Amino acid sequence: MPWVESGAASLYWEAHGEGPPIAFLHGAGGNTLVWWQQVAHFARAHRVILFDHRGFGRSRCPSAELHPRHFVGDVARVLDAAGVERAALVCQSMGGFAGLPFALAHPGRTAALVLCGTTGGLITDLVLRDVSRLREKQRQLDALHLTLSAAFLAREPALSFLYAQLSALTAPGVLEMAVARLADVRLRPEQLVEFATPTLVLGGSEDAFFAPDTLGGLADAIPGSEFVELPGVGHASYFEDPETFNRVVGEFLAKH
Repeated sequence: MPWVESGAASLYWEAHGEGPPIAFLHGAGGNTLVWWQQVAHFARAHRVILFDHRGFGRSRCPSAELHPRHFVGDVARVLDAAGVERAALVCQSMGGFAGLPFALAHPGRTAALVLCGTTGGLITDLVLRDVSRLREKQRQLDALHLTLSAAFLAREPALSFLYAQLSALTAPGVLEMAVARLADVRLRPEQLVEFATPTLVLGGSEDAFFAPDTLGGLADAIPGSEFVELPGVGHASYFEDPETFNRVVGEFLAKH
């Protein structure tokens, strides 16, 4: 089991398969294990790189250093440890706050970027609207019911339980602390004027965090990007409908 040091953090990472590299960057409710339905699919033709963000899963980090300002360096350290110079980045939720800033800082190392259910720190009027709405939803619903759609929770109780158990592998308090500090990542559309990384923005039609029109507008603010709405799924679309998610992501990456 390989670890790599990144500042004060010790990051757990792993790699599977051979071929053009893809790094999967998980959200605050996840860790390397949540990508099990993507690894089985993409490792047949790609080198799939996974890692636990600092403080999550099997990675370790002092609470004072649990901050998204370190995410770009963390991605670079994992890619270096894997011997990968350039990779596609597939990012979900919190993972986008690593992926988009990394693509801005290291365009030569980013072959393509997928932002799923995430703003990546980019601020628009619709993002601010949804963040305000989310605060009220958080008072009414727990993390599981915010992340998975109501239909999936009713239809797939076993998989819903699995998601909750995987999420619980992160130490108590880490998720809340990390999410609170994501607000410190604030990118403006004008910072992306010369952005040239091929980018796909994905949004679930039932996403409780960011509505499809918000993520579609986000794609409009990222030069050359495209938006795809995934029907009938919530915030964790990769988990709820892996067949559609894998197909859409695979088709996009095949072009780039």
